Amino acid sequence: MMELLASIGCHFRIPLKTMWLWISLVLVLQYSKTVLSDSNYLIGMGSYDITGPAADVNMMGYANTEQIASGIHFRLRARSFIVAEPQGKRVVFVNLDACMASQLVTIKVLERLKARYGNLYTEQNVAISGIHTHAGPGGYLQYVVYIVTSLGFVRQSFDALVDGIEKSIVQAHENLQPGSIFVNKGELLDAGVNRSPSAYLNNPASERSKYKYNVDKEMTLLKFVDDQWGPVGSFNWFATHGTSMSRTNSLISGDNKGAAARFMEDWFEQNSAKSDELGTDEIPRRVSSIISSIHNNHHELLELASSFQSSPGKPATRVSSAARRVRSALRQADKPGFVSAFCQTNCGDVSPNVLGAFCIDTGVPCDFNHSTCGGKNELCYGRGPGYPDEFESTRIIGERQFNKAVDLFNTASEQLKGKVDYRHSYVDFSQLEVTIPKEGGGSEVVKTCPAAMGFAFAAGTTDGPGAFDFKQGDDKGNPFWRLVRNLLKTPDKKQVQCHSPKPILLDTGEMKQPYDWAPSILPVQIFRIGQLVILSVPGEFTTMSGRRLRDAVKTMLTSSGSGEFGSNTHVVIAGLTNTYSQYITTFEEYQIQRYEGASTLYGPHTLSAYIQEFQKLTSALIKGQAVEPGPQPPDLLKKQISFLTPVVMDSTPAGVNFGDVSSDVPANSTFKRGSTVTVVFWSACPRNDLMTEGTFALVEILQGKDSWVPTYDDDDFCLRFKWSRPSKLSPRSQATIEWTIPPSASLGVYRIRHFGAAKRLMGSIQHFTGTSSAFVVA
Repeated sequence: MMELLASIGCHFRIPLKTMWLWISLVLVLQYSKTVLSDSNYLIGMGSYDITGPAADVNMMGYANTEQIASGIHFRLRARSFIVAEPQGKRVVFVNLDACMASQLVTIKVLERLKARYGNLYTEQNVAISGIHTHAGPGGYLQYVVYIVTSLGFVRQSFDALVDGIEKSIVQAHENLQPGSIFVNKGELLDAGVNRSPSAYLNNPASERSKYKYNVDKEMTLLKFVDDQWGPVGSFNWFATHGTSMSRTNSLISGDNKGAAARFMEDWFEQNSAKSDELGTDEIPRRVSSIISSIHNNHHELLELASSFQSSPGKPATRVSSAARRVRSALRQADKPGFVSAFCQTNCGDVSPNVLGAFCIDTGVPCDFNHSTCGGKNELCYGRGPGYPDEFESTRIIGERQFNKAVDLFNTASEQLKGKVDYRHSYVDFSQLEVTIPKEGGGSEVVKTCPAAMGFAFAAGTTDGPGAFDFKQGDDKGNPFWRLVRNLLKTPDKKQVQCHSPKPILLDTGEMKQPYDWAPSILPVQIFRIGQLVILSVPGEFTTMSGRRLRDAVKTMLTSSGSGEFGSNTHVVIAGLTNTYSQYITTFEEYQIQRYEGASTLYGPHTLSAYIQEFQKLTSALIKGQAVEPGPQPPDLLKKQISFLTPVVMDSTPAGVNFGDVSSDVPANSTFKRGSTVTVVFWSACPRNDLMTEGTFALVEILQGKDSWVPTYDDDDFCLRFKWSRPSKLSPRSQATIEWTIPPSASLGVYRIRHFGAAKRLMGSIQHFTGTSSAFVVA
């Protein structure tokens, strides 16, 4: 067996470790189908495209006005799971390849679910969480401060999310079948570092001594096993920011977590197909046949390729489901697709730029306390493991999470057993009374504050520095920016004292024109699936604040005396869920006023407020009691304003059609694996048709003499779709498609195709296609 593995690995350049993963997957599949029949839940998985507009729209995350979408690195998806007791309660968890959840999106999704299913799915048992990529289109949140850089509300971004979330939940609902769930945990050491270590060090030494690292290194994974089909999905939670892609990137991307999800879904589908179709006696014969086919005559391939020249662009019906055709090629038609989600947790101070932060002018490490270089925050940047290539950093951090997830998936053996339950409440965090312990004993009542953002917020982080003379760690502010602030809203003395020592830059909680600038009513939510408890929080908890919340809830559960929760109780935080309210630091971290502290909206006691409210939910869960629903958050859809210019029309130069090739591959060209093939087409604005569940770019391989088969599309990490126009107001545009040939690509004849939609002056939409000349991969 070892000799056979070595032979296969040598011919296909497949690492031995990967070969063992294939074998272990086969064993897992067989074990799951024959042994694990003790199902106690109904489980269902769903996935749908939420990519949104790939042009002209500002990206959500860095608040950089110059970061405007102009193409696709790979597509964004909503991934859902439903877990139900056969005759009891159920929960829905949705993971979004988006920066964060949105209150307005959540409201509209729930309205659609109510129209479709009645009261089966409500705010009580539906959680919608974002992975925190900073490379997705913005404009879908309802509060002013989060849509300023996107020129207000962007209806296309919003609709893509609402539609995709609804469809992913519908898929999961329709896939509900008896199955089992397994939980596993493990440490991943090299995918996150603390970007605000000076703030972390202000936590009590006695508390810090309990932990080996200043960020959480643990990944918690759920493995879903269908009684009929075996494994059908996995969801995991691990803390690291979606900032491997920088603030200058303009391609839509799911960043490291979105990449990890692609890697794991493809790994499972490809290798489960191999295990289904190959018996052990057949492997040597099949390998021998493949190796022989590699030695096809190179000259014959070139002659074949030369007969396929680029074809003129031509009108086409809308190309639907092209991306799904590529990614579903190996899947059984009636088998549910494998869904893998890499979810976010308490990532507030965790960066994927694991090499550290350095000054771009000198190359020396940035100032420890303020993350500045010569007093300037603009020069201090974190470096990812692929530095200076951000795409490589994204791949590496994604691959590290993927590899750990595969390990946990293959070794998961602890089965979830017990009730499915949930609690949810809305809480007004603007003036919430919180009981906290006093030094020396006893307790006192303090209050949270109406939302406000500090001066250090504008300094940004080492993942994406801010501008001007702001810096992290600023607890004073400066007179000039106070004057600028006062033009918008001057905070009163009570607000200033409440937020101390944060100097207020934007008094967002008290700014109401043209509508609310920040949220005040937030959802808190708890799910139970057997011995697993998920805490849905509407913001970014730092490492230590997340630890305190988890510990507080777990202590209540395990000491309740109910007998339902023991030492094997697992508590995870689902960050950026249901709505968004920025950061939550510990009281001690808040005093330092790094970026995270300045972005903790409701004052120094915000974390204590969360712990108090989650303890209420936990108590109700343990006792089987209901909780008050609380005040409803506003629905501000009708008040939204947008200044984004619509697409007026598209055009091409005289004598040129949409889809015509502007820059083709060289005639009779041959490329090696690892090289990049580039083709440029005359195109039109991608906002005319988002190609949802389709593709703007496609790589096809020739089979036989005239049959072209899709192999890669714009949902693949190796294929990039870039869109550009010569000037902002020009109706002309081009699409550049870059395919970096992966090591696993089959040898043969290929071509690249482009799909698009052009808008005529009178408003009608014309779909078109374009095709490059053929070329050889040899």
